Amino acid sequence: MSHWTEALVERVMTGYQISNNEAQKILQSTGSELSYLFAGAHKLREQFRQNNIGLCSIINAKSGRCAENCAFCAQSAHADTNTPVYPLKSKDEIVAGARQADAGSGHCFGIVTSGTRIAKGSELDTILEALAEIRSTTSIKPSASLGILDQETAEVLAKAGCNTYHHNLETARSFFPEICTTHDYDEDVETVRVAKAAGMRVCCGGIFGLGESFEQRIELAETLRELDVDSIPINFLNPVQGTRLEGQSDLTPMDCLRIVAMMRYILPAKHITVCGGRETNLREFQSWIFMAGADGMMIGNYLTTSGRDELIDLQMLKDAEVQIEAC
Repeated sequence: MSHWTEALVERVMTGYQISNNEAQKILQSTGSELSYLFAGAHKLREQFRQNNIGLCSIINAKSGRCAENCAFCAQSAHADTNTPVYPLKSKDEIVAGARQADAGSGHCFGIVTSGTRIAKGSELDTILEALAEIRSTTSIKPSASLGILDQETAEVLAKAGCNTYHHNLETARSFFPEICTTHDYDEDVETVRVAKAAGMRVCCGGIFGLGESFEQRIELAETLRELDVDSIPINFLNPVQGTRLEGQSDLTPMDCLRIVAMMRYILPAKHITVCGGRETNLREFQSWIFMAGADGMMIGNYLTTSGRDELIDLQMLKDAEVQIEAC
């Protein structure tokens, strides 16, 4: 590694929080300096996360007609897309998805619903019953992504066996009004705090390539550090026709890897997972996410777009000489 990178890595390993200028340098590095930074991120991953890679999958348990106006989302009622619209799936359908994940390689299975929040009553009851059955009949660690939470709902989810609550901030506070105006950023931040207070792990990250600046990418990372989230999902925009961002295409594969590395330097001990948009944005560089510092990956299909064949991903993991984390 270069002298600068080696010194930075050693300082991060002893608890140093990198500066905004250092984070900017990561996001702007090119050539051999970028290779050194990747090597440093790789070393930090091995130091804090060993060589284990966590795999997760999701089920789109309730699709479409969301009242929120998020600019990137194909499920928003404000978008003109061909996204399927259906009510909450049955408990048996949700559990069947978890069993399929259990039979494969995933160790975390997420129940995801469209909408601002889950409706109390029959919808929430179905989710709670599914969580309890998944915990009692599989080795899967179930998670849920049900929108904005109140304390009561968070507590019953945790009691039912929800291991992790997933709720993305999507982007930096300063850029959020450009992406969504139907709810306030503080509601998302409070949901993270409520989920943590209920005893659940929190998976919280965002989507990159929305038109945000380098500074705003760092701002999001620093907010996640302040909230002390447990896991950070990194998504890259896969623009969908009919959404406000249908023509947006800002990221190169190296940009994506710089973002992963920046997250590892800012959040060295956290679980960092690369999720949506991996195939479209990273293309032939998908296996590089581990060298850039990621220690997790979503497999299978996403909410409204298709993922890559699981066997291809498993071969990629084998070729990259990383180990799949056990349940």
